[in-house]
Amino acid sequence: MKVLSVQLEKRCRSPEEFPRSRLPEVAFSGRSNVGKSSLINALLNRKGMVKVSSSPGKTRTIDFFSINDALRFVDLPGYGYAEVPKAMQEGWKFLVESYLENRRNLAAVVWILDIRRDVSDRDWMLWEWLHARSIRCIPVCTKADKFSFAQRKKGEAAVRASLGEGMNPICFSSRTGLGKDSLWREIHRALASWKTEGELASQDDTGP
Repeated sequence: MKVLSVQLEKRCRSPEEFPRSRLPEVAFSGRSNVGKSSLINALLNRKGMVKVSSSPGKTRTIDFFSINDALRFVDLPGYGYAEVPKAMQEGWKFLVESYLENRRNLAAVVWILDIRRDVSDRDWMLWEWLHARSIRCIPVCTKADKFSFAQRKKGEAAVRASLGEGMNPICFSSRTGLGKDSLWREIHRALASWKTEGELASQDDTGP
């Protein structure tokens, strides 16, 4: 996709602040310090659109980015950082679940994993939560450039075996651009599917 314009539309600390659901949305979620911000910047060809922090757990809002005024990227707070106070973790959990539960225009969630680490319990909790609600999930393994080719293939195979049959994670590197085109293709498929499902639902609503 050719990205012509990107705008930080809104930064929300509560569900009441979420923008109107006029555009299809793709959300990005993963544990803290997994490379989420770098991934989004790489997809958008913008170096500083999403702030990259070396301090895990810094993101405390849900950020909505308008892309070409045709879709939104939604940056969700990272999860699983133990040093964040429990009360703050619970606040983020409520905020994220409120978004995921109620956004009818959500086309997919890009589920971000670190290729160098095992799939954690928190990762699985997110996957099961999305699966139970039939929310489309696109698994992506970041930081692939940290490995040699042979190591990357081994890490990719390990993650695929962990995820199970039918789940094929995309290896991604924000530094080299590896996996960028593949991820955009999956996003376009998700948007096309969401549009089709929305049209079918609309037909069902009107009835004969």
